[in-house]
Amino acid sequence: MNTNQLKKGDHLEDIVAESMAAEGKCIAHRNGQVVFMQGCAPGDTVDIQLTKIKTSFLEGRVVKIKKLSPDRAQPFCSHFGTCGGCSWQHINYQSQLQYKQQQVIDNLERIGGLELPEIKPIVGSANTTHYRNKLDFTFSANRWLTKDEMSSDKFFGEPGLGYHIPRMFDKVFDVKECFLQPEPSNAIRMLAREVAIQNNIPFFDLRKQTGFVRTLTIRTAISGDVMVILQVTSDKMEWTEIILKALSEKFPQISSLNYIINGKRNDTFSDLDVICWKGDPYITETMLNPGGRNLQFQVGSKSFYQTNSAQAYVLYKIAYAMAGLTGNELVYDLYTGTGTIANFVAGSAKKVIGLEYVAAAIEDAKSNSSLNEISNTEFFAGDIKDLLSENFISNHGRPDVVITDPPRGGMHEDVCKMLLKALPEKIVYVSCNPATQARDLKILSEKYTVVEVQPVDMFPHTVHVENVVLLKMKS
Repeated sequence: MNTNQLKKGDHLEDIVAESMAAEGKCIAHRNGQVVFMQGCAPGDTVDIQLTKIKTSFLEGRVVKIKKLSPDRAQPFCSHFGTCGGCSWQHINYQSQLQYKQQQVIDNLERIGGLELPEIKPIVGSANTTHYRNKLDFTFSANRWLTKDEMSSDKFFGEPGLGYHIPRMFDKVFDVKECFLQPEPSNAIRMLAREVAIQNNIPFFDLRKQTGFVRTLTIRTAISGDVMVILQVTSDKMEWTEIILKALSEKFPQISSLNYIINGKRNDTFSDLDVICWKGDPYITETMLNPGGRNLQFQVGSKSFYQTNSAQAYVLYKIAYAMAGLTGNELVYDLYTGTGTIANFVAGSAKKVIGLEYVAAAIEDAKSNSSLNEISNTEFFAGDIKDLLSENFISNHGRPDVVITDPPRGGMHEDVCKMLLKALPEKIVYVSCNPATQARDLKILSEKYTVVEVQPVDMFPHTVHVENVVLLKMKS
């Protein structure tokens, strides 16, 4: 059957999954055409049902697995297949690392068109479960039901507290146990759900925009601190305090207990007041700097901090080693966030200047420098493409080293072009998206050579991979 004869819903049999695509789908080939498949592992032989037909490729979902791949692993979570979070649980961890390594290579070569040095083996995460320090859960008046549950009206209208079904804003499934965050995360979530139900406190209806309890955010730190943020729709303290008091009494380790009143149509709270009901308005994260000094970082309710604390330390050590600081350098830290990297390397630099577009993050960065008695940092807030100008460089000095850690979208083209004018000796590019990193490196390759590439796995059992690249100015 050729492509012109195919239609959605058709079945293709005995397709062998060859590898992984960047978005987590498997890749196969059929009659010279690429086939993307959801729901299998490389090495599986499967039958699929077509969901998309294009001239250049096909897409389908697996309906039957005929032969299992040797790379397969037994998923450890009962929510696997429903939750979109740990979508690679069915692949053993060493194979995951190989696919992520290849993802980095493919992006840098195909998108960047770069001449690369030998790429170092990816650094895996020591912890492959319970590695996240922040999770957001959503209350739902009508939780997502399984097919079996749908056949019985016994479960109709039952509330839930958990994660959104992938690509469905109004569908939330009830999480029984999550393996992403260490305890007391699961216990806190389950108690909040139980107390709300027992006291007839209405869960939020995402479609009707009615109800009271909206979201529950739990942050944990290596120090042992725990932060909880309860988001509600109105100032009805008799309900809010029932939940907060129960959490406070059951979990004395909660060092920061907060709530937010949000009557908007979305759950974002960057523009809302966070009310600290008990404890401090922050938790304290700790990290050794290259000199062996224990740095402290105060992480507020709106602060960004790398989600895998232990692996963030590994990532920063790699970036630091690539920078090769001697103590005499002026360092620019672009997209500095709350100044974690800037403060991490400050002890080995003459001065570090951090630039960040979120003003609140810059205030955190300044506070963290002050907390750690670091006096050779300076931070500026604004759009990086506007901040990093010839005038700024003239006023603050040409950087010897630039460390940049942009969001998934990568650096703005104007930022790349300004770096080509500033001409630091070294650029250390930390990326959570090798595709946009490759795009930016292609621009920078006009005057820079890639001399070192180090992939790092921050998020086991997911498709995501971090990558650190060292660029040196061409002679």
